[in-house]
Amino acid sequence: MTSTTHRPAPSTDGEPDAATGGPTARPATARRRRRSQHRPVWEEAPGPLGFTGKVVLLAFIVLAVAFPLYTIMLTSVSTQADVTRSGGLVTVPGELSLAAYEQILSGGIVTRAALVSIGITAVGTLLSTVVSVLAAFGLSRPGSFGHRPLLFVLLITMFFGAGMIPTYLLVSALGLIDSYWALILPTAVSAFNVLILRSFFMGIDPAITDAARIDGAGDWRVLFQIVTPMSKAAIAVVALFYGVGYWNAFFNAMLYINDNAKWPLQLVLRSYVLQGATLPGSGAGQIDVATGAVTGLPVKMAVLVLAVVPILLVYPFVQRHFTKGVIFGAIKG
Repeated sequence: MTSTTHRPAPSTDGEPDAATGGPTARPATARRRRRSQHRPVWEEAPGPLGFTGKVVLLAFIVLAVAFPLYTIMLTSVSTQADVTRSGGLVTVPGELSLAAYEQILSGGIVTRAALVSIGITAVGTLLSTVVSVLAAFGLSRPGSFGHRPLLFVLLITMFFGAGMIPTYLLVSALGLIDSYWALILPTAVSAFNVLILRSFFMGIDPAITDAARIDGAGDWRVLFQIVTPMSKAAIAVVALFYGVGYWNAFFNAMLYINDNAKWPLQLVLRSYVLQGATLPGSGAGQIDVATGAVTGLPVKMAVLVLAVVPILLVYPFVQRHFTKGVIFGAIKG
């Protein structure tokens, strides 16, 4: 007499079976594992109240960031009549016009300042990134010449600075007053960025570089063909730090640049937007009858948008490297 063992039917997830046409049987534990594979084992599943609170908080943060940008961009493409009717910044779209952008990009001081900022940012970012990579690679090798003294000097610069007056005297003695190099060289190297790259370089497996040296590779080849390709994330983040710093800098230009034709965009923004000065040929906040161009607040908001948008366009392409490039380097350091 044979006995039949009855086992409970496995739970199904609704997917059709190719042989029988019915649902495919999968254990319930597999489904639970699949649902929780993106959550750490120590993190509890969010409850309805906690989930709702997170959504409300994130929505408030997004609104607090997006609404000022929205009003600034809308005001920059509004007519002077809409600005006058709203009493300042425009929040409700009316008649849209690009006259403000046509005016500031027609070859005047704003266009020239934008080109100056682009040039300084490109040259300064390239120079600072290359110097920081070279310094970090040398300091990441414990047996390199002057390793500890140079590292100690680098750390001191993070806590103590020469001050404004000695720095100005140095820049003046080097003949850099009214020179674009005065906007690059005094801030060319950041000790913090060098230490980030050094931590990342020290996290690379020494066996890789040792194998390259056994094959006859020198230090330059190890740096440019092995270390640099493996550190693209950290280098991209550091380059973004330098780029944002050069693009937003205005204080050095205010100190060292006396010629208005050499002003970067941020100094123009500070002088003509924040301090209320009038752009040459823009009038005092009215409509230019001869050209029909909008002036006043729309022009100021257009300059502000021109100063902010380039960083907003570049940041998303580098943002994905932040976790891998900076946090990883800090943990390994």
